[in-house]
This record gives sequence, structure tokens and C-alpha cells, in this order.
Amino acid sequence: MTIKYIFSDIDGTLLNSHGQVSMTNKRIIQSCSQPLTLVSARAPQEMLPIIDQLQLQTPQIAFNGGVIFQGNSNHWHSLAQKPLDFEVVAQMVLLISKYFPQVSLSFYSLHHWYTQRYDRGIKFEEQLVHQTATIINYRDFFKQAKHKLFKIMLITFDPEEMDRLQKFLHDLNISKINIQQSGTEYLEITSAAAQKAAGIQKILQQENLTIQEAMAVGDGENDLSMLRLVGYPVAMANANYKVRSTARFVTKSNDDQGLGYAIEQLVNQSVWL
Repeated sequence: MTIKYIFSDIDGTLLNSHGQVSMTNKRIIQSCSQPLTLVSARAPQEMLPIIDQLQLQTPQIAFNGGVIFQGNSNHWHSLAQKPLDFEVVAQMVLLISKYFPQVSLSFYSLHHWYTQRYDRGIKFEEQLVHQTATIINYRDFFKQAKHKLFKIMLITFDPEEMDRLQKFLHDLNISKINIQQSGTEYLEITSAAAQKAAGIQKILQQENLTIQEAMAVGDGENDLSMLRLVGYPVAMANANYKVRSTARFVTKSNDDQGLGYAIEQLVNQSVWL
């Protein structure tokens, strides 16, 4: 069956290790006859510069499926939303702050990125996404009127602390949330209803396409749901074994234009191994 739609992760997939879209990837994407949607854990505002650079006009998926939106830096609008439960966010933020005070903690509304402390993790993320976090007091924030929130982001550079943090969160046994590690240092919490696969299904339904006609490319464990969904799952060479073993095709690394290579081999040349 012919590939008629492409879905791609951003960090570790479209972007190289310097956080850039290579000229090769840009050329191949813009010359490809099939539409492409970015599917990311990032917030919409963090995706907009890349959307502008690639001149994409398709719907995009943010917050691991928490928001589907369309547009560019001049104007964009939400098409679908799956926010976190506000009380659950308040509970988790206060618990994590108490028991894991060294973990960098922040969370997102549709248009803002909030944190209580400007630490190494926040600085690291600001340099990556070129956004500025808003400093707030957590207790004051959650006493105010309810906000619509989409993602809690946790960053730690200590692998052992990451393991303890994941165990702590899973032991809370909160059914309304989805906990995913999107990189070595990143742990992200979204609504249980927010899945990359669910966002892809919605777009394919709107385009009147089947999942067998879609290709998805990713490198992280938060990409597993979309790789398991589509007919043409592609993993980056820089992905871990679990992600690579889920795919039917492993392309080159993100520093070797692996996304562009996959499009050229599997879409433009209609080659599938």
C-alpha cells in the first residue's frame, strides 16, 4: 500500500543534536508530495519556528497528543484539546516539589510555560526551545481560578533519580495521567487521553485515510504508540533498542538526516523493506 501521510517526531528525529533542521531534511520535506505533520511533546509555541521554517500548512500535534493545532507564528488555532485534570496537576506538583526538590519541575498551559525555580533544567530547556519560562509561586497559582494545563515536565540529569521518580509516580496509581520518558533527562506527564497515536488517528480520519497508509518516524519511548499504530513505522538509528525493535525500518541517525533518508527511500522511491 502507498504511503499517503507522514508523521514525524521533532527532537532526536527531525532536529539534529544541535537542535537544528538540516538543509537536507528541509529540502526533502518541502519537495515531498505527501503531507507531513509534526508530532511532539513540545508546546505549540515551541513548534511554531520549525513549522515556519518548513512552511507546513498541515495540522500539528503538540503535548504528546494533548493538543492538535494548525497555523504558523502569525496566527494559529487549536483544533482539539485533551488537558490534564487541574486538581491532579496541583496534587502532583506539590508532591514532586516535596519529595524530589532537586528535580526541575515545570508545567504548561496552551500559551504559557510555568515554573517556580529557575534551575539547570529550566535553563537547559530554554536554550533548546528558545522560550522563556514564567516564574510563579505554585501554591498561589493553584489557589487561583482553574487553568487549563496540558503537560508537567520533569528534568533530572541523574539516572538513579530518574528511576526513583518514575517509581514514585507510578506508585501513586493515578488513572487520569500518562507518564512518558521522552529523553534521557525528560519525564513528561500528560492526560491519559493524550497519546500521539490518538492525535494521528484523528488527523487520518479527517483526511479519509487508513492507518495502513501512514508512516511515522520517531526515536523516543513516547513515540511507541504512534509507531505501533501505523502501517509504516520507522525508527531513527539513534533510538534505543525498544524503539528500534518496534519499527519495520530503521533509518539513519538524526545527525545523518535520517528523516530525509526515510522519506526518500520509503515515500519518494516507494521502497519498503
